[in-house]
Amino acid sequence: MAFLVAGTLQAAAQVADTRESLGRKPSPALALPLQGRYGLQGPRAALLLSSPGVPARIPQLLEDAFRALGFHSCQRREAEAQAFLGELAGFREQLDAQGGPVGCALVAVVAPAGQLRQPLARELSRSTALRGCPKVLLLLSSAPGAPLQPGAFPSSLAELCGRAPQQPLLRLLTEVFLRVTEASPGATGCPVLRSSLRGSLCLQEVEPWKPEPEGVGTRYELAGARAALIVAVVRGRPGALRDVEALRGLCQALGFQTTVRTDATAQAFQEELARFREQLDSGRGTVSCALVALMAHGGPGGQLQGADGQAVQHEALVRELSRCRALRGRPKIFLLQACRGGHRDAGVGRPALSWFWRWLQAPPVTPSHADILQVYASAQGMSSGDPAPGSCEQADILTAYAAAQGHVAYRDESGSDFIQTLVEVIRAEPQGELLELLTEVNRRVCELDVLGPDSDEPRKACLEIRSSLRRALHLRP
Repeated sequence: MAFLVAGTLQAAAQVADTRESLGRKPSPALALPLQGRYGLQGPRAALLLSSPGVPARIPQLLEDAFRALGFHSCQRREAEAQAFLGELAGFREQLDAQGGPVGCALVAVVAPAGQLRQPLARELSRSTALRGCPKVLLLLSSAPGAPLQPGAFPSSLAELCGRAPQQPLLRLLTEVFLRVTEASPGATGCPVLRSSLRGSLCLQEVEPWKPEPEGVGTRYELAGARAALIVAVVRGRPGALRDVEALRGLCQALGFQTTVRTDATAQAFQEELARFREQLDSGRGTVSCALVALMAHGGPGGQLQGADGQAVQHEALVRELSRCRALRGRPKIFLLQACRGGHRDAGVGRPALSWFWRWLQAPPVTPSHADILQVYASAQGMSSGDPAPGSCEQADILTAYAAAQGHVAYRDESGSDFIQTLVEVIRAEPQGELLELLTEVNRRVCELDVLGPDSDEPRKACLEIRSSLRRALHLRP
């Protein structure tokens, strides 16, 4: 079993799950408008970085999309890929020097595969002018060894942004993903997005705001059977059993035939996923959707720790289900309640207080990794390498992590912030679109202040949502 990591995860550095998260309470209301939508007050800023040799048609298509979304001016820079981080730092400094908030920032980066590994999102999130504001990064590359050429992704993005710019950006991107895979049936992968947004992001505002209804064929068809698997380590994890019971009840209410396994060893995690996949493939009826929830101690390298102290990589579990023939073209949902490191986020606030804020209240503190949307794709519509999805089997997957990479996922005797909030939100609006519901879950989790055993100061948490869905996903009509 090559996927198993020998030995146990080391304390603190490798396993950072909180066993006592005390004093969880909402912080002051965050500055998101009603209906969970970003207000976008302030100017918009756009930057397009491209490496030498990129065909002019690609930046032109991206600029067309930017203009349709309300970014009427865009700075363009051509530089070697290794200089992108410095160019982005200059862009950030320019925004901060303006002395006021920026409504939204949109950065597109185009370069050959393997050259987009720099921490661009981290650099952009350092901007004081963009604190609490949405930050969008589009990262496009070619397939390994292939020249950059105009292709399905930039073309589809420009066309859809021009046709329906008032729609939420996540909805537009989902349809772009569908068009890319349909236009490139022989491609090796589907684009993927990573989101920590706390609200709906509509870049071209129309008042009164109301999203257009989804057209026929834009939703996943869920008329067939639904199956859910919950694998959780509850021993030594106070509150974990409450999460299991809450999620089991939700899955059953949504029509999922649900299997629960507790205190599984690391190898049993893999065996349960393999058994689950085999059962779906051997069934006679149509399977329309699968949900897998994995709950355990975790580590910074994506490990989940079984009840035996051994570790398994969660990516191996995702790959196991992606091989399921019965789920080809069907949505696959993964929920991961586990730490991804030991960092406890103190959050960030506004750099200075106006007299109004000093008189009224301190400005809200938001998690340092919130309000970021990253999109990984290829100019040709093929997967762009790490951290793109990797193969065509990786389409139609929605994964929600309870914490950002490297951070703690909070839980106490009442259950975890993530699972308890998720159940609350979906039970309140089960007919909602799941990607939008998870964005609302993130908003509520980001509003929580958590007092842990390590400090008397409040700490913050933020989800990471990854999606290669190609249609809207509604668990109830």
